[in-house]
Amino acid sequence: SIMHAQAYCQGVEELLGLEIPDRARYLRVIWAELHRMHSHLLFLGLMADAFGFESLFMQCWRIRERILDLLEQTTGHRIMVSINTVGGTRRDLSPDAQKAILSELRIIREELQLVDKTFKNDHTIAYRLHGCAPIDGNKAYELGCVGPVARASGVAQDMRTLGYAAYKDLEFSPVVMQEGDCYARTMVRIKELYQSMDLVRQAIGKLPEGEFCVKPKGNPDGDVVSRVEQPRGEVFYFLRGDGGKNLTRLRLRTPTFAHLPSLVEMLKGQLLSDVPVIILSI
Repeated sequence: SIMHAQAYCQGVEELLGLEIPDRARYLRVIWAELHRMHSHLLFLGLMADAFGFESLFMQCWRIRERILDLLEQTTGHRIMVSINTVGGTRRDLSPDAQKAILSELRIIREELQLVDKTFKNDHTIAYRLHGCAPIDGNKAYELGCVGPVARASGVAQDMRTLGYAAYKDLEFSPVVMQEGDCYARTMVRIKELYQSMDLVRQAIGKLPEGEFCVKPKGNPDGDVVSRVEQPRGEVFYFLRGDGGKNLTRLRLRTPTFAHLPSLVEMLKGQLLSDVPVIILSI
């Protein structure tokens, strides 16, 4: 929900020629990366559940609860977070809230290391994920893969490198692996959890003073494309305005829709018992 709202708001802001406050740009990064963490932990738990590793499933979701609690404390909602608005964000982050986030991230990093170690070293996970439904970089590019699926196949595609919000002011590079199988798609997400924590720390450390929202003026006029990196990959928004009060056209493409051609390719020749794992991996 955060990413869809961010893509929409960025598009409308560009149509209006509206420059949002610097503080709002950083706040959007903080909440976007917390949302990415909750989504990746959701994925890891469901993946563990798919091959019967219930204790790992519960551990992933227990850590995820910490993220959801942070989202609730800072935005008022746990999952359907409506924090972005045209002109900035609906709320600010107090110094106490910033300290609470940083403190919680230190705990999460320690707890995540056990999950990381288990996914890397457990024989059951290796048996189920290594070599399962591989897709090479050329095929991933040809089929239009995005997000962790593309990056797990060696395609260094990440919309955050476009520099929207405050990403242009932060240090990071896309997490890329080469194997292109279910294991690589899982490990990319685990590595991105650490990356998201680093980005949140950077954003809080550089968070500028000032207002967090400005009032929009004027009406949307023209065409614009807004692209944002969701946890599953690029979400694409096309917006059109004719100078009137309302948009005349809005079209979007989600990353899951973009992955349908690659999913067909991944499923070819696979065991029926591996189908749930393969579908989850996108």
